[in-house]
Amino acid sequence: MNYGYARVSSKEQNEQRQMIALTEFGIAKKNIYMDKQSGKDFDRRPRYKRLVKKLRPGDLLVIQSIDRLGRNYGEILEQWRVITKEKRVDIVVLDMPLLDTRAQGQDLTGTFIADLVLQILSYVAQTEREMI
Repeated sequence: MNYGYARVSSKEQNEQRQMIALTEFGIAKKNIYMDKQSGKDFDRRPRYKRLVKKLRPGDLLVIQSIDRLGRNYGEILEQWRVITKEKRVDIVVLDMPLLDTRAQGQDLTGTFIADLVLQILSYVAQTEREMI
């Protein structure tokens, strides 16, 4: 199954840009989970938690950008590990083609580069949250 996840930080923000990107990728609207919560805390996002419970090996999770997944450096890395390693689900980050686990396969260099990019973007996401 293919799933999408969208998040905005408050009820006043508009999630439409993310929804359009996910549906254009081919994610059915019924398979898009969305929270209107801060990116700081994964535990306070009910739809994200529901989505993670639903994920099965071989599924695909699509997000528009890594900061939509979260804005806490350690938590982003931990959630990425849980989804890709424990749940064996692929992730596609639409605005960062290097963060597409479908393409990595057994290529150690590709995996290494993707891990570096993930760490850098997670750091930037948390730094932006702290500045806000």
